[in-house]
Amino acid sequence: MTIIRQEDLVASVAAALQYISYYHPVDYITSLAKAYEREQSPAARDAIAQILINSRMCAEGHRPICQDTGIVNVFLKVGMDARFVGADGGAAPDLQAMVDEGVRRAYLDPDNKLRASIQADPAGKRTNTKDNTPAMVNVELVKGATVEVTVAAKGGGSEAKAKFIMLDPGDSVVDWVLKTVPTMGAGWCPPGMLGIGIGGTAEKAMLMAKQSLMDPIDIQELKARGAKTRAEELRLEIYDKVNRLGIGAQGLGGLTTVLDVKVRDYPTHAANLPVAMIPNCAATRHAQFVLDGSGPVYLDPPSLDSWPKLKYDVSAARRVNLDTVTREEAATWKPGEVLLLTGKLLTGRDAAHKRLTEMLDRHEKLPVDFGGRFIYYVGPVDPVRDEVVGPAGPTTATRMDKYTRQMLAETGLLGMVGKSERGPAAIEAIKEFGAVYLIAIGGAAYLVSKAIHGASVVAFADLGMEAIYEFDVRDMPVTVAVDSKGVSVHQTGPAEWQKRIAGIPILQ
Repeated sequence: MTIIRQEDLVASVAAALQYISYYHPVDYITSLAKAYEREQSPAARDAIAQILINSRMCAEGHRPICQDTGIVNVFLKVGMDARFVGADGGAAPDLQAMVDEGVRRAYLDPDNKLRASIQADPAGKRTNTKDNTPAMVNVELVKGATVEVTVAAKGGGSEAKAKFIMLDPGDSVVDWVLKTVPTMGAGWCPPGMLGIGIGGTAEKAMLMAKQSLMDPIDIQELKARGAKTRAEELRLEIYDKVNRLGIGAQGLGGLTTVLDVKVRDYPTHAANLPVAMIPNCAATRHAQFVLDGSGPVYLDPPSLDSWPKLKYDVSAARRVNLDTVTREEAATWKPGEVLLLTGKLLTGRDAAHKRLTEMLDRHEKLPVDFGGRFIYYVGPVDPVRDEVVGPAGPTTATRMDKYTRQMLAETGLLGMVGKSERGPAAIEAIKEFGAVYLIAIGGAAYLVSKAIHGASVVAFADLGMEAIYEFDVRDMPVTVAVDSKGVSVHQTGPAEWQKRIAGIPILQ
């Protein structure tokens, strides 16, 4: 019988969550660096460079890779000859309570405070729990006397793209994946991984898809030795065909959409073929450790030699003064063009937009004048030490589509900054009002925050990270995603690269 103290689990979970907030898995960095070297799309290459530079900065500075520090997933394989004891040697709390205490400790750490994103009462008031609890805990009883723990922090943008279908037994899994991936847009921040669960029941398929994302990136090794099972055959086929869609980094068009595809399967009912697919984004965050009764586990830092030393070249970028920019000037910007923004930039995301549009509906004066200004869809991490703001990468702009026409029509808003594509209604509104939509790179939150030299809350302070801030930015890198004529790079880029990619070997 192995005795595992309550504090061993709590401290180990907290330490692992801090670790994965600023250290990418080395296999991800190695694979992404190789993809960067091979990439031929300038826009995608620029995006991958930002992600790699951001990752090294976070590893060195111990600050979050992404402003969305995730919903915590913890997978526990508890040996049946292991026993948990409480702080006084008596009965331990339940596993959920112990894991949640580890989450609370990690997310409130004053040296590297992480963003609290979890909302209680999800179909009602959606009140922030303020410490990112509760975690999603999955427990499996296994042979042995140790406790194997896998900790992951899953971003909302990629989690939002989780898909499930109950196919007929004779249907093609590959066909469904190839039909579904383009509908996921770029909100999951490719390049990342696809986890696919096949079989079991609906919930089993989803669990397998999620768990598969914790496996090492090894698709190149699999290609070298060849498939031995049907699941491995599917991995290779889906990997090749998804990359040939030309979606590319951040959906801008390019050679690399996925770095790996994982497939887990399980026996299922004769009448069913459950299939789940969950993507992992550019902020791939997970770690594993084993508790054996000897105390808490603290993971060793990776060697920074695994990270490429890149410099972000902005010599060809157009510089834009946000305080004086006009609609006429913005009309000259081209899709795919890189801009450097300097000046005052307003922020706001879901909750702020909902409140603003409610005020507009009641014909109330808004607390902020949006006329001729840009709004950045972001929920930043709280600052620590001498920071004016913590990591502040973009959130998925598609969620704001429902508010876009009213904001453009009634506030005089000139443009928006976010990540991923805009839907048809939003693009039509952008075209009608001569506005523009720009993207910052998802997965480069710490790099973006270094361009923010001042930050103050100007409205809706009660919304926490969803409040409206005014940022003072200097040379903030963005890419024109939808121009004033309604041309979207998320449509033109993948379409172009899907054609060009036919004769290019993918990730050889």
